[in-house]
Amino acid sequence: MAGFKAFLLRGNVIDLAIAVVIGAAFTTIVNSVVKGVINPLVGAFGTKDLNSYSSCLKGPCQFDEKTGEAVSGIPIMWGMVLSAVLSFIITAAVVYFLMVLPMAKVLAKRAQQDKAKEGVQETMEISELEVLKEIRDALISQRGTGHSTP
Repeated sequence: MAGFKAFLLRGNVIDLAIAVVIGAAFTTIVNSVVKGVINPLVGAFGTKDLNSYSSCLKGPCQFDEKTGEAVSGIPIMWGMVLSAVLSFIITAAVVYFLMVLPMAKVLAKRAQQDKAKEGVQETMEISELEVLKEIRDALISQRGTGHSTP
């Protein structure tokens, strides 16, 4: 039980829960864009509803007007698949351009700053080492010129 409690309180679970909630809200927005903008644009070349595009695999397809289900034939609902693919592409593009790409730039900038700080620290360590060597050499030379040692 303690391991489960540690898992829940680790923080990753909370981040994941937040991501799921934001993802669900974002999915609603993307679906609205597809249904409200993309489908009408595609509808300019055909029907307004992208989901209504279909082909019949076997025999003439007839649909029940009330339920929309196939009464005869085997329909291939490729418009529904196309709508889902467009939703996925739009979602992936927005996530990439609004989240992944800016975060990559921030992380690259942070890594560059950390590298620059390490370079400054290394030069400080080297210069301190050189100063200590010079002091040592000066002390050795003073001892060698006849100064008494304490």
